[in-house]
Amino acid sequence: MAVFTEGMPCWADAQLPDLAAGKRFYGDLFGWTYGRDAGEQYGHYTEAFLDGKRVAALVPKRDGRMPTTWGVSFATDDIVRTARKIGEAGGQVITAPVPVGRSGTTALAADPGGAVFGLWQKGERAGFEVQNEPGSFCWTEVYTREKEAVDRFYAEVFGFQGTPLPDEAIDYLMWSPAGTEPGEDTAIGGRSVITEAFPAEMPGHFLVYFSVADCDGTAEAVARLGGRVTAPPFDIPYGRMAVLTDDQGAAFAVLAEPSK
Repeated sequence: MAVFTEGMPCWADAQLPDLAAGKRFYGDLFGWTYGRDAGEQYGHYTEAFLDGKRVAALVPKRDGRMPTTWGVSFATDDIVRTARKIGEAGGQVITAPVPVGRSGTTALAADPGGAVFGLWQKGERAGFEVQNEPGSFCWTEVYTREKEAVDRFYAEVFGFQGTPLPDEAIDYLMWSPAGTEPGEDTAIGGRSVITEAFPAEMPGHFLVYFSVADCDGTAEAVARLGGRVTAPPFDIPYGRMAVLTDDQGAAFAVLAEPSK
């Protein structure tokens, strides 16, 4: 079983209006296959697999007012304690901890800037069975307008240590887990800022990244499959990335690491 220390991203899932359409889209895009529908009791939650290993899940929205979005969950060894810390640090617990069979315990929360994220305390399942390989999760970052409050929040709740990017013109913190040497080598996520370049109505949110072998080819595939290229492929110090939207409106990013 994979080991996820406190605060590490350990799972990602998408809330979609049409589960069947989502399965087709991501199956074509990433080569995912799917497990059994978990049934009405668990909201028809459907796990996605890459070469037989769990990588994510798709779930139909129960309420049309809910956003169509990718969400990320962070690992915790004590979900009740973490939920309490979220309230004390200025966040909000949206859904109190609830067991998911023998798999583990989940909760839903929001930071002081309104960005929603999940908590997961493992039972029989720890989370991702593969990461950082094409077609699997590789990174996440929160976008916020409340950076001071949000930086304090994640430091207090998860013990994240922030490292600014070398480029001082970009307001971004890389998060390293508590007890590690802060920096690029230990970073597991980050904090960005919602600037004037974004729509005024955009709320705080998390962006989930998937690793790909070919960023440009993936962007072309998204357009061909009925999705949208929000930010065309561009180079960053860590590879080549693009921000995309699937054919139902859920945003995600892809990253192709530099050739070694």
